Amino acid sequence: MKRPFRIITAGLLAATGLACAGPTTAAASDRKPNVVFILADDLGYTDVACYGSKFYRTPNIDRMATEGIRLTDGYTCGPNCQPTRAALISGQYGPRTGIYTVGSIERFPWRTRPLRPVDNAAKLPLDTYTLAQAVKEAGYATAHFGKWHLGQDDAHHPSKRGYDEAIVSMGRHFDFETIPKVDVPEGAYLADFLTDRTVDFIARHKDEPFFVALHHFGVHAPYQAKPDVVARFVGTKPVGGHHDTTYAAMIASVDESVGRVLKTIDDLGLGADTLVVFTSDNGGVGGYSREGIQTGKEPTDNAPLRGGKGMLYEGGVRVPYVFRWTGKIPAGTTSDQPINSVDLYPTLLEITGGRAKSTLDGTGYLRLLTSGGKDRPGRDALYWHFPGYLGASKGDWRTTPAGAIRDGDWKVVEFFETGKVELYNLRDDPGETRDLAAAQPDRAAALHAKLVAWRKHVKAPMPTPHTPQPEAAKKKRNRAADPDDDEPE
Repeated sequence: MKRPFRIITAGLLAATGLACAGPTTAAASDRKPNVVFILADDLGYTDVACYGSKFYRTPNIDRMATEGIRLTDGYTCGPNCQPTRAALISGQYGPRTGIYTVGSIERFPWRTRPLRPVDNAAKLPLDTYTLAQAVKEAGYATAHFGKWHLGQDDAHHPSKRGYDEAIVSMGRHFDFETIPKVDVPEGAYLADFLTDRTVDFIARHKDEPFFVALHHFGVHAPYQAKPDVVARFVGTKPVGGHHDTTYAAMIASVDESVGRVLKTIDDLGLGADTLVVFTSDNGGVGGYSREGIQTGKEPTDNAPLRGGKGMLYEGGVRVPYVFRWTGKIPAGTTSDQPINSVDLYPTLLEITGGRAKSTLDGTGYLRLLTSGGKDRPGRDALYWHFPGYLGASKGDWRTTPAGAIRDGDWKVVEFFETGKVELYNLRDDPGETRDLAAAQPDRAAALHAKLVAWRKHVKAPMPTPHTPQPEAAKKKRNRAADPDDDEPE
């Protein structure tokens, strides 16, 4: 009988290293494997050619998939940026870190609604033992370049959270600022600048194990791209809801970054020693109009998935996930095994030999990767807890407080305002077009009960009743409360 939830603790995490990685190649050394983790921002599930786009061009990510494994059911811990990043670095779901969304609950006029959101932590708690700390203690050189979004003051900066080197930048693609301030070439494009730093770090540490996190701000708003790259897409026929030439050029710059990283690794002869991971922090900014939601701008579309960034439907939380490790991961393989942001931490502990010092909520998937998807981890369900509001324009809402669970092929979405529970079979209906809750009430009730049991176990706080105040809608949005002020109002 399955347990209602699955928690991995430090005592259960063995440092398996290469012993779990399958047969080695003659070119492989006995050194600990390197890890390069590349995270795009707001890149949707079908924004990559190997995931279905016929408009965007991503030859390097596509090549990475042909040389490694592509997961079709990879998920983020949140439908927007901050909760996913917290889950990746902590290995914990939001109820343990207090990070559920972006910024303060004052970001949107929640007082017009019947629930008061749960207060959100804007910074990763200082008592969190991070993935970077665990890997560093395992003997790795560590670096973070790009968006952090878990606190940029001195105490919370990634340079104090386990990274030997760290440069944070977000907010603009041209004329950007960095924390700490460093020299930036005039006219530099942020994706190129972050890649320069990454390949330089790899080259300097080629003779020792390294872990580098390259966190792009692309393809996040504001939508800015290099003019010569935009020109490549002018005249391209829109297809599948993909149409924006500037957005396409931003994707192309992220893809070129992936290509440069792979070339650096290969030129240095490190392919057999280096796991490269590429993914995104949440779904793409699109799919809202199909839900009757007005956002003002939809640069992309996540179809055939439902919804987009800010929603617990698949378009908001399912993202590309590609892994390459020459000689360890069978080339050209695909897996439909669900994985989640919290799974990265235990997986990298398996690879690096690091050890956790706190409870981890994820499941390591190293054997899944090295078996080409044949060896599936013995995991339980995936969970989402989003006890707040995300607005759109003209008073619409991308989401009200909600939770979700995926167990096998089945998914339940629960809306806290009304208590409504929706049931979907993702194998038959990945677009979540057929709510089966009425047709299969026992299954819906069982999954919902499992979700409730998980919330109780992790002590997930719930929104509290509130008397709606319609006049609060006239209050100007508190932009100061939103450090990532990008999303539709």
